[in-house]
Amino acid sequence: MDSYQLWIEKTAGEAELAEELTAINGDSAAIEDRFYKELEFGTGGLRGVLGAGTNRMNVFTVSKATQGYSNYLNQQFEKPSVAIGYDSRIHSDDFARAAAAVFAANGIQVHIYDHLMPTPALSFAVRDLHCSGGIVLTASHNPAKYNGYKVYGADGCQITTEAAKAIQTAINEVDPFDDVKRTDFELAMENGIINYIGEDTIDRYQAAVSTASLLPEGIDKNVAIVYTPLNGAGISCVPRCLKEHGFTNITIPDEQKNPDGHFPTCPYPNPEVREALKVGLRWAEKTQSDLLLATDPDCDRVGAAVKTTSGYTLISGNQMGVLLFDFVCKMRQANGTMPKNPVAVKTIVTTPMAAKIAEHYGVQLIDVLTGFKFIGEQIGLLEKKGEADRYIFGFEESYGYLSGSFVRDKDAVNASLLICEMFAWYKSQGKSLVDVLEELYQEYGCYESKLLSFQFEGADGFAKMQSLMTELRTNRPAELAGIAVECSIDYLNDDTGLPKSNVLRFFLKNGAEAVVRPSGTEPKLKVYLTAAEKDITASQIVIHTLKEFFEQWAR
Repeated sequence: MDSYQLWIEKTAGEAELAEELTAINGDSAAIEDRFYKELEFGTGGLRGVLGAGTNRMNVFTVSKATQGYSNYLNQQFEKPSVAIGYDSRIHSDDFARAAAAVFAANGIQVHIYDHLMPTPALSFAVRDLHCSGGIVLTASHNPAKYNGYKVYGADGCQITTEAAKAIQTAINEVDPFDDVKRTDFELAMENGIINYIGEDTIDRYQAAVSTASLLPEGIDKNVAIVYTPLNGAGISCVPRCLKEHGFTNITIPDEQKNPDGHFPTCPYPNPEVREALKVGLRWAEKTQSDLLLATDPDCDRVGAAVKTTSGYTLISGNQMGVLLFDFVCKMRQANGTMPKNPVAVKTIVTTPMAAKIAEHYGVQLIDVLTGFKFIGEQIGLLEKKGEADRYIFGFEESYGYLSGSFVRDKDAVNASLLICEMFAWYKSQGKSLVDVLEELYQEYGCYESKLLSFQFEGADGFAKMQSLMTELRTNRPAELAGIAVECSIDYLNDDTGLPKSNVLRFFLKNGAEAVVRPSGTEPKLKVYLTAAEKDITASQIVIHTLKEFFEQWAR
């Protein structure tokens, strides 16, 4: 209540926040939800519901985080500079300008995009402009009520666990009302401490993405494509990239073409969810297109559906990952660009089918923790040894892919081009991606995967989520849903060589797996299931059995 009263006093000049605080007067549950904790750094920086309070995304929590990050940068660098990007979400542009004004007031040179751009374009700009770090204002694929603040290091990767802890410590020391330095954005522009990122940087990013092209000359690129940016930042780069590579037959749904943070036609703008693709699928059927592509609001994830004789089939993140991994290896071997001792990277929750493909092509496969920053980190480690060209592909089950070292985050512009090239390549052979997937199953095994997400809102939900993890960690089961647990890994306490993380992984009989972890960016508990039986039907039965078990467990 003390915090609530303080915010009423200090936010009087911010009409939207002041109105919200007045509206919840006397509602103890609403007040507690907004003030029972402060937003904390997770795998993707800050993320939270928009609104008033310490547990919300607003101009004060953004400014506090920026002041903490500024203090950290000024300690680490003699003359620090940052790059800033933002997507179409509510207040993303406002938060970006507010953050720029705080950085500038702290003597930090600011390079900011003057319009919304994909998150990977920010990762590129950090390195291209030799910045000390960067931020993106986005909540990625979350519903419209969310926004977020992704933080990047000088290597173009999202910050490491160690850096996040140091920045969080610096943020904790900042009072959001008394300790934040601010300057006028326009005045800072006039003084040159804030600059807009030029078209030359954007052109270099597009050129870098083009280096990932693998399709040989002579392949017919007349593929009918429906592309939807889901009212997000993909509109800035994806159509241009595809057209520059000969994919010109592109239809963009009118309802989802223009940036709109309310996402009126897809309340949950996540290409992993079929509902988000509803408009795109309708346009695909209307135009009888071959391929549907959908990127999330900050354009680091891409989902796809392909036309078949029975309608449109959605390709899951794991399925697209193994399709692209196999395609990249196959094309690099064919065109003579496969490096010596090639390296691919995936996360521990991504399909183990990738290991079979890596073995087939002689590729070293590295497993990392959940979060694409750990894939980017591996690219950086290779670069330090002068071996960045060994990296050929990285992916995670949540629709994130990257086939080059030019950025250090998942890149849906890069992935959209690869998917179109792969589609055209197999189409020239009379095959659909569904056909190719079946061939991979026949060769490597019938892997089936499913992600379960259990929502735990508010203080009570947060406590329950922690309790479930503690119980599972303390009393490790000998079986799950009647399927024997052959071994398990506790990434928080076991000696895996990976950073400590609140993740439990169970290896089950016949190659099945279950991985349990709290989300680092949402009030969710996530369970990743994998089955690897002799046929897809048998694998689906195992997945269904495990699903029923965990749904009962999470109640």
